Amino acid sequence: MTSIPPPGVDEPAEPVPAAEPQLGTPTVVRPSGRASWRPWTAWGAILTGFGLTIVGGIVVAIVTAAIGRSASDPSPGVTIGLTVFQNLALVAAALFFSLLTGRPAAADFGLRRPQIGRAFRLATAVAAGFFLFSLVWGIALQLDEKQTLPDELGIHGSSLNLVLAVVMITVIAPLGEELFFRGYFFGALRNWKGWMPAAIVTGLVFGAIHIGSAPIGYTVPLAFFGFGLCVLYQRTGSLYPCIALHAVNNAFALGLTQKWTWEILPTMVGAVTAVLTIAWLLARRLGDRVPSALAPAR
Repeated sequence: MTSIPPPGVDEPAEPVPAAEPQLGTPTVVRPSGRASWRPWTAWGAILTGFGLTIVGGIVVAIVTAAIGRSASDPSPGVTIGLTVFQNLALVAAALFFSLLTGRPAAADFGLRRPQIGRAFRLATAVAAGFFLFSLVWGIALQLDEKQTLPDELGIHGSSLNLVLAVVMITVIAPLGEELFFRGYFFGALRNWKGWMPAAIVTGLVFGAIHIGSAPIGYTVPLAFFGFGLCVLYQRTGSLYPCIALHAVNNAFALGLTQKWTWEILPTMVGAVTAVLTIAWLLARRLGDRVPSALAPAR
């Protein structure tokens, strides 16, 4: 960067030597906005996150059996609690492994403001591609499987269960999954062979982890959606469009499965508003510091 010397100074100041890296400090420097997370930590984070989820499920099963309830048929409240715990476990695992290269900044996870027009156009393109792929896939395989997750979350129970299920599906899941899969998992893997192989692997894993919560026939379209979200993140440099599109998709899909009409649009708007607000608050918490990959060695 060129600077103008102060008045009365004939010679420019000597450049300050860069700080010497300390023993054990990673020295890999990535392009601006890309954290220097090691590729292997992506797998470490996902194994840790799901490991914590399994432990949590075992604890709940033991407690459920101790009070005389059926562990094989948990109540909607238990299902919602375990689903929230899974998202928290994945995000906690991502944060833990990100600390191996120093305290992460908001930009490390892609929590930076995008160019709104470009982000909207790319998000629309990804959404259209996912819709067309899902339509063709469903027709080709004659899929008529019903989404059971809303029923498992008790969406047809009390008003409280309805609200909790909607929040879980349209706000908590999009935020947690995007922070982990695009923000960390994809972010670490693209330091291996580049962003395209990382996007393919992330998409496949994203589809696979929905086995059980989504009809088996739709795991391939979900993998395609996961790949598209990686492309959206890569092209915009921001996780916000991915979070918003994920929330819109979940709200729209939920409305279709419940045969809603006018309720779909306000659900979509409310979900996007809520999830982006939470993401923005998290970004403020992490801080707008220099990404850890570009920070001075310490």
